[in-house]
Amino acid sequence: MSDARRRHMVLTMFMHPAGYHNYSWRGPDSRAEDWGELDIITELVGYAQAAKVDAVFFADTTSAGPLMGGDTKVLGIYEPITAMSALAGLTKDIGLIGTASTTFSHPYTLARQFAGLDTLSGGRAGWNIVTSFMGNENYGLDEMPDGPERYRRAHEFVDVARRLWASWDEDAVIADRAGGWWIDPKRIHTIDHDGAYYKVKGPINMRRSPQGGPVLVQAGSSGPGIEFGATFAELIYTAQPLRDKSIDFYANYKALVETKGRRADEVNIIPGILPIVGRTEAEAAEYAEELESWIDYAHAKGQLQKSLGIDISDLDYDDSVPMERFDEANYNTPTSRGNIFRAQAGRGDTVRDMIRASAKAAGHQWIVGSASRVADLMVDWFEARACDGFNLNAPSYPEGYRRVCELLVPELQERGYFHDEYPGGTLRENLAAGR
Repeated sequence: MSDARRRHMVLTMFMHPAGYHNYSWRGPDSRAEDWGELDIITELVGYAQAAKVDAVFFADTTSAGPLMGGDTKVLGIYEPITAMSALAGLTKDIGLIGTASTTFSHPYTLARQFAGLDTLSGGRAGWNIVTSFMGNENYGLDEMPDGPERYRRAHEFVDVARRLWASWDEDAVIADRAGGWWIDPKRIHTIDHDGAYYKVKGPINMRRSPQGGPVLVQAGSSGPGIEFGATFAELIYTAQPLRDKSIDFYANYKALVETKGRRADEVNIIPGILPIVGRTEAEAAEYAEELESWIDYAHAKGQLQKSLGIDISDLDYDDSVPMERFDEANYNTPTSRGNIFRAQAGRGDTVRDMIRASAKAAGHQWIVGSASRVADLMVDWFEARACDGFNLNAPSYPEGYRRVCELLVPELQERGYFHDEYPGGTLRENLAAGR
């Protein structure tokens, strides 16, 4: 594998007005009444842009199931394309990454949407490609296709989208007033795709966008997901709470990327982290205690049981989950989180411990401490080649977002591990600038 190394981290920020801690929204200043409105996400992205964060990231789900069950981590109340389009005109430099599913859309439609967003934002669009694991009931499917099937469809979907974005040459727009042609038809090409899932003649009917298509982002941690990400993605989101395992994951992923004929440094691997930050250790601990005080343990135990896929109703909060129960587990959660639950039980974590950890970070690592202490951990991971940066999961809004952007990011900038001005004009340029 190449020995090339980034000079500074990639930092993106999770756009989640509820706060990443499941129950922080119960605090009096959470603005829960405003969720779904523009002002609140404008304020959130404002914090991130002032800190020069590379991009904000909108996750999404097309099912109301989690919301109906009281899960605030997977709300889906901001549809990413419309939310990012609104923010494109209210922001200047920060990248806008949004989730869209290859299972519930069509490549021509999505290619047009992201080409439009990339153009309207001046080259700041990113597409987090998901195959979805829920939502079939809203699209006429009795059940979700299995994982391998969804990824086969996704491979063809993304291939078609990329060819559509490239169907206009960079100089296709000639604006020839005298000759009466805005475009040169010879510089626009059909793609004539006829595949297993899609038949698309093309070309796209929109001009080539500033980046030639959005930055491609992916977060699948299953075997097919990793294969897919290594083939297409430029940015990988992952849940890696343990340093040594993250080092192995990073090395293996980069090696796989190179087997695809790509350079290892073309792909940035950024695990999530939930930093509970204070100006001092004592202030951080006080903030963490406040977050814990909002947990609804009865509700959280039910949520944990659903995620585990096993019965824990007979266990008290201070009991551990017997390992033998995992033999029958049917995780209602992505594979990576299922493995984390098993590891927690294996080291003797109690139901209460698992509830608290799940409420905070849902499988990502979390840390309580001063900005200096949190930065120490992040720098250690970065230098150890456990990651190329981090997706910052602020625990609460507005306080958690402010602390991450106004305390933690400046600490990393002061140490030279993050830029203090945007280095490029597009998201792709900013992500590559640290090479």
